[in-house]
Amino acid sequence: MKLRDSIRTTPGTALPGSLYAAGVPASDRVALEGEARADVAIVGAGILGLSTALALAEGGTACVVLEANEPGWGASGRNGGQVNSGLKWSPSQVERDIGSEAVTFSYDAPSRLKALVARLGLDCDYANGGGYRAATDAEGARDIDTLVAEMERRNIPVRPMDAVGMAEAAGTERYTGGLYDPVAGQVNPLKYVRGLAAAAVAAGARVYSDSPVISAEEKGGWVLKTLRGTVRAEKVLFATNGYSDGLVPRLKRSLMPVFSTIAASRPLPEDLRRRILAGREVLYETGLKTVYYRVDAGGRFLFGGRGPQSPAEGTRAGATLIALAESLWPELRAVGWEYGWNGRVAITGDHYPHVHEIGETGLACLGFNGRGVALTTALGPRLAARLTGGRAEALPLPASPIRTIPFQPFWPAGVAAVLAWSDLKARLT
Repeated sequence: MKLRDSIRTTPGTALPGSLYAAGVPASDRVALEGEARADVAIVGAGILGLSTALALAEGGTACVVLEANEPGWGASGRNGGQVNSGLKWSPSQVERDIGSEAVTFSYDAPSRLKALVARLGLDCDYANGGGYRAATDAEGARDIDTLVAEMERRNIPVRPMDAVGMAEAAGTERYTGGLYDPVAGQVNPLKYVRGLAAAAVAAGARVYSDSPVISAEEKGGWVLKTLRGTVRAEKVLFATNGYSDGLVPRLKRSLMPVFSTIAASRPLPEDLRRRILAGREVLYETGLKTVYYRVDAGGRFLFGGRGPQSPAEGTRAGATLIALAESLWPELRAVGWEYGWNGRVAITGDHYPHVHEIGETGLACLGFNGRGVALTTALGPRLAARLTGGRAEALPLPASPIRTIPFQPFWPAGVAAVLAWSDLKARLT
């Protein structure tokens, strides 16, 4: 089986100018030269690829990771840093759609990340302050109340929040209600990815930067070719998520790589730190136009959501977000903003992560719909077990055929239409 479609062949793109990139030293970028052999090859050095590589290496499996740029270059190293539990849909809906194991696994994922950070001693600004899911209208508040009741019946730890409680937590009266999730947390995602990469290498994995895979062929094992080298492996994992190209036919067209933008302020004064998420909680809103934010370890306010649907950097990229934030917390105007950046979020048609069997001995896993930090961390060991002989049923997510999204090449127009409808609905209600 030979895989090839339109692929990227230019390595070495620099990290975008994010707050994270400014605070983390450059990585040692070593490209693959010549031939390498491994039991398992992994394409993509984000959280999923590296957590899988770490588990493989710690179990004694020879593993090679091939990254087109450097570890954490994609969504894994530039996301909002929120460590949230669960999936988009309610536990009962998830159970009906893909099984009860997915419910348990997704709500336990933040605890698995917390344990991994502690075991490895990762310096990634991890904080277990919990998280808020916030409603901005009456309908959203009712939906959250229904969700809380279901979670309580299932003994999933959660606390309902009324409008007064949300205002006290967030420092704004924007919210009609919400819930508090005590297992949620936050990390500096680029520090976290770099820590995973270092741990994987220390355990014996080989991680190569500036090594985009230009062809992948299964013939009694896998042959992966880069610009300057070749990897021969028994099995392969494609872990490219929102930055998937045409290496695996149809994979890119099975998701919408929607851009999300983040703006980061200068460090907040002490009075604002005490008003906005004082316990270093994270918060994300319900609805079509998701807004999410946190205060990081340095006291900066990171505010994320809609923005340009193409690569962008600098505070101008986050102009719409900055205007919204300053309308909610006027004191932010005096604080000022220092960074802005964006990146792709891999959205699937059903809003579930997908696992695909590629050929006889390959896997692809992608589509975390903005909830990937905890999920990809927790999936790593399970994928490693599957790649070393475990049963398919042992995965918390069922394998499925690749299903392309109709008119996927025109996704920017579709996103614009959805956001325009959301704006109109907000004005009419």
